[in-house]
Amino acid sequence: MSQTVLIGGGTGFIGQALSTLLKSQGFTVKVISRKSNPPGQISWGRIRDEGLPPGTDAVINLSGAPVVNPMKRFSIEEYKHEVRSSRLDTTKWITRAIADAAIKPKVWISSSGVGYYPTSKTAIYDEDSPGGIDEYFATLAKEWEDAAKLPDHCSTVRQAVVRIGAVLGNGGGVIQNMRLPFLMGVGGAFGSGKQYFPWVHIQDVAGIFHHIVQSRDSSGIFNAVSPGICTNREFANEYAGSLRRPAFFTTPEFVVRRMLGEDWSVLLLRGQNVVPKRTIDSGYEFRYPRLYDAVRNL
Repeated sequence: MSQTVLIGGGTGFIGQALSTLLKSQGFTVKVISRKSNPPGQISWGRIRDEGLPPGTDAVINLSGAPVVNPMKRFSIEEYKHEVRSSRLDTTKWITRAIADAAIKPKVWISSSGVGYYPTSKTAIYDEDSPGGIDEYFATLAKEWEDAAKLPDHCSTVRQAVVRIGAVLGNGGGVIQNMRLPFLMGVGGAFGSGKQYFPWVHIQDVAGIFHHIVQSRDSSGIFNAVSPGICTNREFANEYAGSLRRPAFFTTPEFVVRRMLGEDWSVLLLRGQNVVPKRTIDSGYEFRYPRLYDAVRNL
């Protein structure tokens, strides 16, 4: 019998890839949409007001406004509110719906980001490393994860949190904003270029969520990052090489800070060396563990 998976943010970049994968594996997928009456989809208002649809076996939330949006660079403070509310509100609605459901789903998987870990040039972070303090994206990730915690009476629901790195894929993720300048030959590193760049291929992000749904023993925190960590400059050189373009240009730190502000510039100017220890220990095998193969697939 087919299992039914409810996906918040199922029309987004990761959501579409995950929906395609789950359907190919025989799952029934239902998508939560922002629209009021989309065909074949469920509105967020219905989830908030009426709870989970009957027969839901697994719930995944990928909802959230893109962290980097060049169209919002002149309204950073406004966009901060949008980024925060789009994550916390939807997560709270789903958590409440699961808690109130008479027949609860078997598994609840919430999203988070590797920004949970402190930026560092030397530290190596796995799923057990501390974080969630000081920096804007760290505290946002902590709030996001806290919003997903179920009350004690939901102990039968297996719960997991996936901390996602920079997603590489065509049609979305970090490549969407980088492709044009790199094709024009003006792409390159940001700042020193020595900051770590925790990346992951879109097919592996979808694969990790699918793996957690299927694996009855998988719960807790999982890092959705490739084991092939690189620096920002190494990524720029590899991506430019895959397009047969140079990567001579460097965007100075003061330019990034001027455009994005102090909190947002952290995304490009600092980094974390994050490893997917529990993800690999759980039995997941990465399709694209090497940056060389990932960028050439794109």
